[in-house]
Amino acid sequence: MKILMKGNEAIAEAALRAGCECFFGYPITPQTELLQYMAKKLLKSGGVFIQAESEVGAINMAYGASSCGKRVMTSSSGPGISLKQEGISYLAGAELPCVIVNIMRGGPGLGNINAAQSDYLQATKGGGHGDYKVIVFAPSSVQEAVELTMKAFDLADKYRNPVMILGDGMLGQMMEVVEFDDSYQPQKVEKPWAVTGDRKREKRVTNSLYIVPEELEKHNLKLREKYKKIKENEVMVEEYLADDARVIFVSFGMCARIVKSAVNRLRQGGEKVGLVRPITLWPFPENELKSYASKEEVEFFIDIEMNLGQMLEDVKLSVEGKKTVHFYGRTGGMVPTIQEIMDFYYSLKK
Repeated sequence: MKILMKGNEAIAEAALRAGCECFFGYPITPQTELLQYMAKKLLKSGGVFIQAESEVGAINMAYGASSCGKRVMTSSSGPGISLKQEGISYLAGAELPCVIVNIMRGGPGLGNINAAQSDYLQATKGGGHGDYKVIVFAPSSVQEAVELTMKAFDLADKYRNPVMILGDGMLGQMMEVVEFDDSYQPQKVEKPWAVTGDRKREKRVTNSLYIVPEELEKHNLKLREKYKKIKENEVMVEEYLADDARVIFVSFGMCARIVKSAVNRLRQGGEKVGLVRPITLWPFPENELKSYASKEEVEFFIDIEMNLGQMLEDVKLSVEGKKTVHFYGRTGGMVPTIQEIMDFYYSLKK
């Protein structure tokens, strides 16, 4: 059945259907409706909802509930995600599954409550301390946010790793028609590592503290092997009209929808352009971009973002200097228009 839902509420409903048992959060615009929806619905389904005293409290509650084997989610925006970074590092270090939703707003600092893509680097490069990675999904529609939220819970359990849904204010606040798969059943994963209080078995400890350097290095190398598997198996990317394109646009999230419209208009005008949209920001679709860079007919790439070029480095590294990568972005909560993108393209073609 198709339902008209706000993005924040659709993500929350998807989490409930994915078997989310515990939610810990703190209100901040533009993601507060997600928290409100969970407050209304989670207790009715027998779960646990707590509005924590702060974002720091929320992420550490998530750590505790996850260590007990529960499916856990927390959500916030910009400044709140910054406060959660220490806890996210702890989750990754202790190999605990958790779904984290970041509905981005303008920054830095308090910035504003408008849509932006200002947290790309924070999400993909590890905003906390240490050698760790978080799987990062960037949905471009409310329907895709629903599907990726469900997938996020499954991957978090599969890899014992935090997974982030990285949306923006537009995605969280807009309403679109969504359809839930009523046949979906949350994957049941055995968690022999979970702390359950059972005294009849060997003691279990959830920990990310390794005082002996050799032991911490061994743990970090183990994590690195896990991250390699994630990179090999979990890359998601959309390639739109890119097969015969001479110019490749690269964009993610809601911004990519605007770029797709620009691509369609440019195609109508006879321009051979296409779009590569990373759906996973980490792992990043390096090989896909590299393959287009190797094509003789591809002249250059254009990276379009709602920031000052936070993904640009990843695009350039993937292209390996084989082609020029141009950048156009708006920041501070400003959104690029279709016409702006087209004008920028034509300025490069002169």
